[in-house]
Amino acid sequence: MLFNSYIFIFTFLPLVLAGWYFLNYRKSYTAAKYFLAGMSLWFYGYFNVYYLSIIIISILGNYLLSYFMKFSHTKLTARIGLICGLLFNFGFLFYFKYYDFFFENINAVFGTDFALKHILLPLGISFFTFQQVSFIVDRCTGKAEHYSFANYITFVTFFPQLIAGPIVLYKEMMPQFEDVSNRKFNLDNFSRGIAIFTMGLGKKVLLADVLALIVNFGFEQTAYLDTPSTLLVMLAYTFQIYFDFSGYSDMAIGLGKMFNIELPVNFDSPYKACSVKELWQRWHMTLSRFFIQYVYIPLGGSRKGKVRTLFNTFMVFFLSGFWHGANWTYVAWGTMQGLLVVWDNLGIVGVKGSNDKVTAKIYMPRWLGWFLTFSFFNLSLLFFGSSSISNALQMFKNILAFNESGYIFKLAAKLDIPEFYLFKQVINLAKPELLNYAYVALFVVLLLISAFIISRKNTLQIVNGQKNLSRRFALVVSVLFVWCIISFSQVSTFIYFNF
Repeated sequence: MLFNSYIFIFTFLPLVLAGWYFLNYRKSYTAAKYFLAGMSLWFYGYFNVYYLSIIIISILGNYLLSYFMKFSHTKLTARIGLICGLLFNFGFLFYFKYYDFFFENINAVFGTDFALKHILLPLGISFFTFQQVSFIVDRCTGKAEHYSFANYITFVTFFPQLIAGPIVLYKEMMPQFEDVSNRKFNLDNFSRGIAIFTMGLGKKVLLADVLALIVNFGFEQTAYLDTPSTLLVMLAYTFQIYFDFSGYSDMAIGLGKMFNIELPVNFDSPYKACSVKELWQRWHMTLSRFFIQYVYIPLGGSRKGKVRTLFNTFMVFFLSGFWHGANWTYVAWGTMQGLLVVWDNLGIVGVKGSNDKVTAKIYMPRWLGWFLTFSFFNLSLLFFGSSSISNALQMFKNILAFNESGYIFKLAAKLDIPEFYLFKQVINLAKPELLNYAYVALFVVLLLISAFIISRKNTLQIVNGQKNLSRRFALVVSVLFVWCIISFSQVSTFIYFNF
């Protein structure tokens, strides 16, 4: 089920809110948790009933391991439990996400003929697996206690963060579900939650999905793109993925607030960053937190010398790239990000006024640091958005070809959106020969609007910055909501659903 769908907004969400607050009003707290977990499983299984068996097996396996750890009183049994937990979770993830990729490459390198299974990737498997890995690791190291099954299944399945994050930790979620004061309806939280959700919905439906019309066509036509059209496709994708993930993160936080649950911030204006390192402190923040706590620090962190620190940093980004998908394009993207962050950590070049503790030999102005960071990230996304390495390299070739064939007109014509219908009819009646130029103008305006929104305060700053939500603000949110509902004809899944 999608956040940006009629069934979610007009059926699922009202039902789950009504049931949650009714059961809590009756002080049936355990029943409320099971109700919320059951509805969350319906939300997850709506895509494919087959997915339910996968997530339930994952939950039961991890919960039973946590239960058996109650009887562990030695380091040896704790270590065995940790190994079993990691093998179970990563084995699960490997089978569904990487099996075909692994054996396809084995066949290519060694000339073998292992049969591929063409396994359907369960939505959000990387997210709920990492969430449970963090709990199991902390259980086996004595940092977490065993919880009731009602608490555990609610923690794992809570639908706002189930499919695309944020990757939450037990210690920030379970106390909130246990807090009785969170079970009472809070009008201020609910109102702010609606506002945050609606603004995130606008980012997704009115910006990300519209930009996707250009992006999807562009990445399918890489061999035909000229230099200007390739650059514009790249920029459109940079904005699309921003609004897609930022929109989802806003909607997740807004939905959490409706239940009086505070989800961690996962997206904090990353395109304002002046270094690649800073960008990754702002983008997918809970994934970075997971890799720092459960990969970077266990590898030695910054405790074993400069070279080891740089290696550990690189490995975090290499693995992060591989986490995003079973494709060499993601590995290339993660490798590029890792090398850029390692370069930042070397401290050869720094940015004036940066909060980074690394002392640099040469300093450049912030505007130049921002420009280089934004440019490098744009270029790296050519790997991220391409279906193959060859397609990504073709995009780079297009940029370096410095040719112009007028393909931008064909590209911009994909923006045949309902909001442009009236203008289109007027132009067709008055000067039809200008229609292609009008589409290009629309494309440019869309990019300028995107850039303007990104440069301003983010959604949480706007909503939380108001002591009391005004009627004027409520009217703006209402208009935005209606506009989004009307635009649902262009519904698409979120990019991060694929990970």
